[in-house]
Amino acid sequence: EQLIGAAHASCFSMAFSAQLGEAGITPQRIESTSTVTLEKVPEGFSVTGVHLDVVAIVPGASEEAVRQAAEQAKAGCPISKLLNAPITMNAEVRTS
Repeated sequence: EQLIGAAHASCFSMAFSAQLGEAGITPQRIESTSTVTLEKVPEGFSVTGVHLDVVAIVPGASEEAVRQAAEQAKAGCPISKLLNAPITMNAEVRTS
């Protein structure tokens, strides 16, 4: 699960950067971590949830546009699509 989390965080960061670029926004910095929850269920062990923590520093950008790009990246990143678990996200956006 640690490797899945690392892959998810890096994939999300790249997808987020691409979404921001398509919106004409250049981020100064993006930091992402992904926490994977692994639980024992009746069928064995399973990933039951994933949580992304994101800090985006985007001077001069609209916070709404940055949050929209983050949501699009969360849904569209290939690792997000691969996971068969709910994905939650906390995004801290700094525009100044």
